[in-house]
Amino acid sequence: MKPPAFAYRRAGSVAEAVAALSEAPGRARLLAGGQTLVQELAARTTTVDTLVDIDTLPGLDHVVIEPTVVRVGALCRIATLERHAELADALPALVDSAARVAHPAIRNRGTIGGNVAHADPASGIPPVLLALDGEVVLVGPAGERTVPATEFFTGYRQTAAASDEIITEVRFARTGPRSGSAFAEISRRARGWGRAGACTAVRLDGSGAIEHLRIGLLALAPTARRAEAAERAGIGRRPEAATAAELAELAVADLEEIPSDRTASATLRRSLGRVSVRRALTLSFARALGG
Repeated sequence: MKPPAFAYRRAGSVAEAVAALSEAPGRARLLAGGQTLVQELAARTTTVDTLVDIDTLPGLDHVVIEPTVVRVGALCRIATLERHAELADALPALVDSAARVAHPAIRNRGTIGGNVAHADPASGIPPVLLALDGEVVLVGPAGERTVPATEFFTGYRQTAAASDEIITEVRFARTGPRSGSAFAEISRRARGWGRAGACTAVRLDGSGAIEHLRIGLLALAPTARRAEAAERAGIGRRPEAATAAELAELAVADLEEIPSDRTASATLRRSLGRVSVRRALTLSFARALGG
């Protein structure tokens, strides 16, 4: 199949892109890497009146590593994150997740902004954004605003971004010394969509106990979400195998809307989610301990 006819505009700036979206409210879509959108247009599961190409906008492909935050431009390619040596030291979970996105050809074209905007519950970047206390920077007709990751993902492939706003930057918090983060995913086949997964971030206090814990979940709800009960239960615990196992059980215990489809039942996803959380916590603990 081929997509129905649509208007095509190439934006030369963020302001031009916002203006184009505003002229066709709710009927225009942004094109960056296009690894998902183009497929959906071809299959006619998505239709648009106007396609606004932002792929070549200048100044939106940066990776800036600061003492307390990592700022990533919306047009930064997933492959850039995967291969970024300094980022592997600063935020290993983000690199872990980027390396799990589809195949090299897709990672070479796909962008972090597009991945976050798509908000697929089986995508690995959103739970990393949640676990690393991230933020999404949006620009629209009213100017710039910053939305915490906990408020950005609102439902199945739905976000807090308005139809006339564009993501310009994604920010991830760094947890400082004696900290570690990790991403774990289980898929049906290599580089396939995740059946379940998790991103965890931990920081230890001076005595070696957990003083900060975040757990982001993948493919275990209609959208990426945090396991807040498990996070609270982990504070003050020792970073050891028994802790990882107990918190993994707790992380999936209260999930009520686990998706069920031909690739995995809700029961299987819950089991795989438990394994994913345990694996991610185990690696996060090892990294926080310097292992």
